Amino acid sequence: MNKLQNYWVHFSVKKMLLIIVAVLMLLSAVAVAGLTYFGIPRNAAGMAAKGVCSAAFVAGRPLHNLMEQDVLPASPVLAAIGITIDSKMHSITAHFAGVVSRTAVLLPDRGCVLDQSPSQAAKAFQPSVNSADLWPQGEAVLPIPKWSKGVNADKLMQVTEHAFEGAGNPYAANARGVAIVHQGRLLVYKDAPGFAAGTALHGWSMAKTITGMLTYKLAHQTGLPLDKPVVDAFLPGRAPSWVQNWRGDERQHISVADLMFMRDGLASTEDYQPWGSVPQMLWGAPDVASWAADHPSEVPTGKRWRYLSATSNILSAVARGRLENDAAYWAYPRQALFEPIGARSAVMETDAQGNWVGSSYVWASVGDWARLGQLMLQDGQWNGQQVIPKGWLQLAGTRATPDGEGTGYGAQSWLVGDPQSGECKAFANIPADTLAMQGHWGQIVAMIPSRKAVVVRLGWTFKRNQFNECQFLSDVISALPSEVN
Repeated sequence: MNKLQNYWVHFSVKKMLLIIVAVLMLLSAVAVAGLTYFGIPRNAAGMAAKGVCSAAFVAGRPLHNLMEQDVLPASPVLAAIGITIDSKMHSITAHFAGVVSRTAVLLPDRGCVLDQSPSQAAKAFQPSVNSADLWPQGEAVLPIPKWSKGVNADKLMQVTEHAFEGAGNPYAANARGVAIVHQGRLLVYKDAPGFAAGTALHGWSMAKTITGMLTYKLAHQTGLPLDKPVVDAFLPGRAPSWVQNWRGDERQHISVADLMFMRDGLASTEDYQPWGSVPQMLWGAPDVASWAADHPSEVPTGKRWRYLSATSNILSAVARGRLENDAAYWAYPRQALFEPIGARSAVMETDAQGNWVGSSYVWASVGDWARLGQLMLQDGQWNGQQVIPKGWLQLAGTRATPDGEGTGYGAQSWLVGDPQSGECKAFANIPADTLAMQGHWGQIVAMIPSRKAVVVRLGWTFKRNQFNECQFLSDVISALPSEVN
């Protein structure tokens, strides 16, 4: 009897274990199928490959901890990713749980690009050491005894030190760089520990303002009125295929200015969930502009303001269509903007089909982001040269709409000080004319014309409540004189 009982017990345990294994395998298969349905494995692998490639070969950072610092804390699903590094070809391949692999490779004038051949690899960037020359010719700060009268040096140093609390910890505020410019002179410039001087940092949506600057310059150079319909904005033979579809419906009325001010009325959203619109566009679509342009019209053009990364990528396609060939387009950010102001670390990246990812992919050092901000503050003038045509600062600072949320947004720029809808309107000491480039995870370059000041903060702040850009900006402003000499 005991032998029979032991047999049945043994048989039942084995059967139960087999059932448990089968259920787990089924659940795993269902989970993978569900993730695959939403494109999550492919997009996640694309995010990892692209992010690590850019951090390593565009920014020149050491490879050993980029996944741990830049990728894994963003989402638990990214723990399923492993990477393969080809330092010789400057490429990164990310593998998602054996389901899918994506490769990003560094290309000339295009940064790191997904789904390209490593045989085309470009030379990797190496961060430069600080120049002994004063900024903006070099990277040296102005000695404190030469600061303008009224600048509270002690307070400014305290604000800067406080900004770097938790630096290096991806679960803290994790600042990576701060620069403060007053009356054209660099007072503060600091990189986080572990970041070599001159390391390019990812600006995320600050790229939108750069896209606006470049498109504005191209429009002036090529005689394109900003009120021109997008469908008529392309040189012969340079219009993408989606333009023909736009001609047949409400989208034919969308102007270049509507894109600049995000008034296109397209039925798109700004969703950052793993299955959301922005990941689908950035890491799922080989052509970000076509993906964005394929959305139908939802409301009449000009009747609604909605912040959309998709809109900036359509604007990138307009810029592409104003140049005679792609080689000129890819070189344009460097030749037309970065080189004239000495922003040697700056890189604007493209998608697989060659469009600028104008919504999200510009890298530059802290000092170079400050140069870009100073250029805006000076309405495009640099050392006597009009790098960006006059009028850009006024356009960037013009409300997108006369009322509603659009009053807090200008031309591809945030009007953070706007007393009606500005993000920082509750901070009394932030002037109403303050406008800013802003990006995901705590990036900001604020320009304050009435104070002749530029404030830069870059970081990798995964938790939104760890960094308040308005409070930081307010603290910096409180250390500057209220009157400009």
